[in-house]
Amino acid sequence: MPTSAGVGAAIPDNASPLSVVPRPGSRAARMRQPLAKDALRQLAEQHQVCVRPVVLRRTDTVTGRTDVVEVPCGATLAAKCKPCAERGRRLRIQQIREGWHLADEPAVRPDKPGEDVLSLVRLRAHLEFERHALAYESMHPDARAAQVADLDDAIVEVDEALAESNLRGRLTPTERDERPRRRRSTRRRQDTPELPRLPVDSRTVGRAYTGRQGKTYRPSMLLTLTLDSHGPVHSHFRRGGYVVPCECGQRHQPHDPVLSTPVDPASYDYRRAAVDSIHFARVLDRWWQNLRRAAGWNVQYAGAVELQRRLAPHAHFAIRGTLPRKLLKQIAAATYHQVWWPRFDQPVYRVDKPPVWDVDQQAYVDPKTREPLPTWAEALDELEEPGTPPAYVARLGRIDARGIDQGTKDAERSIRYVTKYVTKDLTDQARPRSDPQKAHFDRLHAELSVLPCSPTCANWLLYGVQPDKAKPGLTPGRCTGKVHQRATLGFTGRRVLVSRQWSGKTLADHRADNRAWVRAILAGNLADNDDQADTDDGGQSGGQADGQADNPDRYRFELARPDDPDVPPLQHRILRAVSERIRWRTTLTNARQRASGAVSATPQPLTLAA
Repeated sequence: MPTSAGVGAAIPDNASPLSVVPRPGSRAARMRQPLAKDALRQLAEQHQVCVRPVVLRRTDTVTGRTDVVEVPCGATLAAKCKPCAERGRRLRIQQIREGWHLADEPAVRPDKPGEDVLSLVRLRAHLEFERHALAYESMHPDARAAQVADLDDAIVEVDEALAESNLRGRLTPTERDERPRRRRSTRRRQDTPELPRLPVDSRTVGRAYTGRQGKTYRPSMLLTLTLDSHGPVHSHFRRGGYVVPCECGQRHQPHDPVLSTPVDPASYDYRRAAVDSIHFARVLDRWWQNLRRAAGWNVQYAGAVELQRRLAPHAHFAIRGTLPRKLLKQIAAATYHQVWWPRFDQPVYRVDKPPVWDVDQQAYVDPKTREPLPTWAEALDELEEPGTPPAYVARLGRIDARGIDQGTKDAERSIRYVTKYVTKDLTDQARPRSDPQKAHFDRLHAELSVLPCSPTCANWLLYGVQPDKAKPGLTPGRCTGKVHQRATLGFTGRRVLVSRQWSGKTLADHRADNRAWVRAILAGNLADNDDQADTDDGGQSGGQADGQADNPDRYRFELARPDDPDVPPLQHRILRAVSERIRWRTTLTNARQRASGAVSATPQPLTLAA
């Protein structure tokens, strides 16, 4: 029987509730009307305007004038602010594109230090020598301590003077650590193949090849690094029109709910998968060290880390220059990271019955015997015994490398492939969508929640060891480290990895190049209007960049409170920023059309990250 939806109206039995047009003026009709806040956010995202700008109060110390300016929030995740995240992604695209196929070395040679800096360093050397020599002087301990304190005060003054000079970097560590350092053997493991070890040349540009017609080619590479397999998973792989059978013997569709889940969850090594995720960043560092030593030159890279659908981290890198694939596979097979921690193979205590803190002993003790657990230093002392193996060895798995030519569609496609997910959280692209995938996600997260993430992790109590710098209140299974969060699934390193000499520029330098290009295009129209010339944030920067560059001490900034009388509501500020952005875009488009035949003094950037 049909059900009534109103006077004289009937809904068929097979009709969906969302497909029925509600009665005009009814509550259902009003609920279908678009929301004002959604319209404002959509308009701001459409015109690349920050939806959560930071309000600052800028005071001119010369004139005494105080203004309220806005700066973009600078979020890197689209879930927080999509315009800022997309702006950062386009800036990364520009950075990768400019540094991928460089023909000239981007390295900048540092200037030689002046005599004033050398005199300070010389004085610092004398103070360090005198402090060390006091240990061999025959004197009363109190007198020695007093002289050491005087020398330390003088050393602090010299370090402050060096910090105010133009010397880049630190001359000495920030803190003086008198404790003896633990040294590990650097001898390679016997179960890994040997690698060629060449003297690393300082060059960063790859080889150029000359074709038959005299054309010069300077190819580069796109490299993908993955972890080893932890067990067979359901997969969908197509070769042309043929779907390759999975490990289970079936052919899965692209949206099969069991894809990327273990074929046999009981035999899948979740523990090793979790530990590999925790130490994947260290394995990547070791990979680049081995690659440069085996290649014999300073290989440069730019890439990002993502999650595979099986929830294992992997990385895509753009490499300047080319290397033999045979050498890359040999380096991958020989790359490993040894974890020199106490053993954490099997838990000694359960999460619901962990060791307890003893106030009298100032240590964690066994809940039954009241015996204190070994301290972190005592546990590390046991590793000093000859023949003691590391707690874990993390290794790389399969690698994929292919050559990319400059200026091709494949190069542009590869750059966007590398930066595809940098605006999303690590687990967003691998978010579970079915019950088997959710069970796989929860099982891996449960394993991560009871593994140690650092020497100070509370989970060490489960393995019968007191964490480093133990204190009362530690609860195993509830460590606040990022390793244990569902948004990271073990990986806590940097998502975007760019070598120091990739393009010879930082992100701030690329932003400055974009601003300079915009000013060159708008020369004669908006050259004196700083509010529209500083267009990196779509009119929300307030034009303070030029003033800061000319005289960094002229302006003083402080956060403005949202309830201040001179701070408009957020909605008004976003509407005004959208209008400014539209007007600026129109002005820039007209200026580019007028200057299409003119030669600009400032080279146009490959992409405008505006």
